[in-house]
Amino acid sequence: MAGFLEGLSPNALAALPWLFEFWAQPHQLPPEGEWRTWVCLGGRGAGKTRAGAEWVRAQVEGARPLDAGRARRVALVAETYDQARDVMVFGESGILACCPPDRRPDWEATRRRLLWPNGAVAQCFSASDPEALRGPQFDAAWCDELAKWPKADEAWDMLQFALRLGEAPRQLVTTTPRTQATLKAILRAPSTVLTHATSEANRAFLAPSFLEEIRERYRGTHLERQELDGELVEDVEGTLWPMALLERARVEALPALSRVVVAVDPAVSAGVKSDLCGIVVVGAVTEGPVEDWRAYVLEDASLRASSPSAWAQAALDAMARHGAERIVAEVNQGGNLVEQVLRQIDPLVPFRAVHATRGKVARAEPVAALYEQGRVFHAARLGALEDQMMQMTAQGFQGVGSPDRVDALVWALHEVILGARVARPKLRTL
Repeated sequence: MAGFLEGLSPNALAALPWLFEFWAQPHQLPPEGEWRTWVCLGGRGAGKTRAGAEWVRAQVEGARPLDAGRARRVALVAETYDQARDVMVFGESGILACCPPDRRPDWEATRRRLLWPNGAVAQCFSASDPEALRGPQFDAAWCDELAKWPKADEAWDMLQFALRLGEAPRQLVTTTPRTQATLKAILRAPSTVLTHATSEANRAFLAPSFLEEIRERYRGTHLERQELDGELVEDVEGTLWPMALLERARVEALPALSRVVVAVDPAVSAGVKSDLCGIVVVGAVTEGPVEDWRAYVLEDASLRASSPSAWAQAALDAMARHGAERIVAEVNQGGNLVEQVLRQIDPLVPFRAVHATRGKVARAEPVAALYEQGRVFHAARLGALEDQMMQMTAQGFQGVGSPDRVDALVWALHEVILGARVARPKLRTL
């Protein structure tokens, strides 16, 4: 490398930082051949924004600063105008950061656009306002994080009508994947090409601790596959809990809860090779008619315990963290031992034993119906639990092992919602 650099002229050395093809990862470069849409799919921090900014540069720039490039009218489309401006234009890997000084465009804030020295223009649009794309016309477009656009179908359709200038207009989609109909339809199109990378592909430009910590936190979940590996995670056929249903169930703020319970699906054995002990905390608002009751999944504290006392302590700790009124536990396999283990640690713990008289699917189906009715919400990061839920079908659990987390969830929701005979305690403020 030193010999190579020494052989370059001063002008070549000055230009080297701006030659993206020299520095780029393979997934950041446009594929060869004839295509209309390039989808750059990747995990968080995989360098997708830099790929988009550099591709726009390559479209609008000519050999010299005032020479025309391949494209002269570019659409920059993000979920909102602010995101288009802050990420695509002004971001650390955005267009302005990537342009050499003699080719850097001016930002015209009132018109939400970039104007290059050679006359090329890139205008920002919000996918939340598809009608704004009705009228303008372009010969290139960069769409960022399309998988989270709220009106993806409408915005994409309007953009296709506007992409009509030049001999062969092209568009780039940079996004972390999500199960979304628009993205899947784009990927199926014969005129689409795909590049893909995990977050690790761009490790050199990420904080040293980021990947280790984030991998450890989400290991084995659909969020790891989606957000870090950049995979398009599909629903299991016949799932009781499609991903879209779980996405709709997420909330940021909690109401005042009437009651909170901890449900436990105990593991029969203990140790590193044992089944998980399912421990799920659920709160509920049980004021008014039963059909108005709502439940909130607060925490998945499931663990692979080294001993029965370890899972019992974990359940009691979860109870203390959330101020739960009781522990509910399935006792089909452990019998009285489950209650005995808990009372060895806390003799006064409020406890209710439940017995499974029906199969897992039969117990889960009415709980899935509560989700469909919009009566259950997820108030925390529950990736591992949601992974198991998405693999639960009418034909049984399609994942590996036993759905211990789901079993605990089902018992909790039977307790707070489906078991409407439970007396209603006074409203408790968080």
